[in-house]
Amino acid sequence: MGTVMFYHLIRSSPADLLAVNLPRALAQGWRVSVRGTDPTALERLDGQLWLAGGDDSFLPHGLEGGPQDGDQPVLLCRGPAANGAKVLALVDGAVADDAEIAGMERVWILFDAGDPDLVQAARNQWKAVIAAGHAAQYWSDETGRWEKKAESAPRPI
Repeated sequence: MGTVMFYHLIRSSPADLLAVNLPRALAQGWRVSVRGTDPTALERLDGQLWLAGGDDSFLPHGLEGGPQDGDQPVLLCRGPAANGAKVLALVDGAVADDAEIAGMERVWILFDAGDPDLVQAARNQWKAVIAAGHAAQYWSDETGRWEKKAESAPRPI
């Protein structure tokens, strides 16, 4: 069982954060599933990730629905990961159940500070994650850089 990391996006966009975190996960040998709720937002994120690395790097990823979904190092999708992911990034209010969280090395929950519904949903998720005994961290980019603001150690159930 890994760590659930809550990212409060005050100054950054989901693409900004993913451009930093995805290469780190891939360097660990982990595949990543980025789950969203809105197909249009996932398509937009797909385009942003193609540009995220600049000219010097390439961030390998794909949008679900292709013949190579299972081979994608990073798969943007609306449902369960089809690529054997060990990291699950939840954007646009997407959720995961406790069993899915327990099977991941990391779960990243990205929520926009400008959306009160997403902020409240993240608060509710934090409570549920803690109650389930998972390790959790809360990160904020309020100062312009990512800082860990809170942490809860895993506990046996």
